[in-house]
Amino acid sequence: MMYSESTRRYFDHPTAAGTETGTDWFRGQAGSRRQGTWVQFDLHAPGGEFIRSARFLAFGCPHVIAVSQWLAEHAPGVAADAAHLPESVQALQARFEVPVEKLGRLLVVEDAWIAALRAVCEARISR
Repeated sequence: MMYSESTRRYFDHPTAAGTETGTDWFRGQAGSRRQGTWVQFDLHAPGGEFIRSARFLAFGCPHVIAVSQWLAEHAPGVAADAAHLPESVQALQARFEVPVEKLGRLLVVEDAWIAALRAVCEARISR
């Protein structure tokens, strides 16, 4: 399969790959390795208002890894109470030239992102 320049660039250099734990780090995950796509985001959101940084782990095709890297790279400054991606799934599909038959994989990425945001919000509410 041919991949776009954006997909190759972010897939080849996943600088935010990995995990983080500790104070003000919040985790969300979605998908299943057995089904071919699994994603986890760790978001650093001191005070629970804005994301300061993000890390990810992903199991899936190059599109999944590239989009996860892009999201982690663009996370700083995003409001932690936003219940959506910094860019829509359709915009990410276009940006990374993801074939329509792989759109479901981007929805797994979105679910993991939203799960991490929920973890931030739940912690803020319980404080």
